[in-house]
Amino acid sequence: MTAITKKRKSSVFQRREDLSGYAFLSLNFIGYILFKLIPLILALVLSFANWNFISGWENIKFTGFDNYIKMFSDPIFVDSVINTVIYAIVLVPVSIFIALIFAVVLNNNVYGKGVLRLAYYLPNVSSMVAVSIVWMVLFLPSYGPINQLLRSLGMENPPQWLNGSSTSLLSIIIVGVWQSIGYNIIIVLAGLQGISKSLYESAEIDGANAVQKFFYITIPSLSSTMFFLTMISMIRSFQVFTPVQVMTSGGPGNSSSVLVYYIYTTAFRHSDIGYASAMSWILFIMVFIFTAARMMAGRKKD
Repeated sequence: MTAITKKRKSSVFQRREDLSGYAFLSLNFIGYILFKLIPLILALVLSFANWNFISGWENIKFTGFDNYIKMFSDPIFVDSVINTVIYAIVLVPVSIFIALIFAVVLNNNVYGKGVLRLAYYLPNVSSMVAVSIVWMVLFLPSYGPINQLLRSLGMENPPQWLNGSSTSLLSIIIVGVWQSIGYNIIIVLAGLQGISKSLYESAEIDGANAVQKFFYITIPSLSSTMFFLTMISMIRSFQVFTPVQVMTSGGPGNSSSVLVYYIYTTAFRHSDIGYASAMSWILFIMVFIFTAARMMAGRKKD
């Protein structure tokens, strides 16, 4: 009788533990449904419609694939996609390469390593609005510190930076690289500290120099870390918005317009929710295709 009673008590206790676990999980699950899944489904439905949200739900007009067809003849959309791809292709390898160099240096015996790590990481947690305003001052064509430095070095006609159609996107990329380096350094440092020192000691015995150890030990050992950084950096690059909104508003012309910024202006300035939803799904497909391709490439390499 005592054994049966203990078994019943343990089963009741187990059931309560299970219910408590489900209760904690349900909060996250409900939040996911309310704030992610339902908006995702609504965006998909609205991408096939013409709707101004000011006019109310009753004025939704379904137009089929018109919004998707419209994109191919929309020069601003085409420019925004091209600028987004250029931004990602340039920023990701440059920021990861610079972070790799800094991380390798910091991983050695450097004075004030902890302070330097903090200093490099600060841009990643700083307000991007405030950072963008500071960079706007730095990029001023006439009185900005950057152009004043270039003039002092002998350059008669320094770049117009944010005011030039050929340099506005480059300016946004520079800010993006500066902002992302700190996060990349921390991740690469974590990967470097996981490499066994015995590998370097064996290489030294075999007569390998610093360059050979870097290319034949460090780089191959960081392959999984680089894969992770490339994935995260590329996804974040496709979603760049704040520097464009604050510094250039997509100009001059459409020279610095990116896809997320164009989606924002279409939805909240022109109130064309259907077209903005269709572009959002195109952005989702772009990120998904890259992520899937990169994961497949990583599996084949493994």
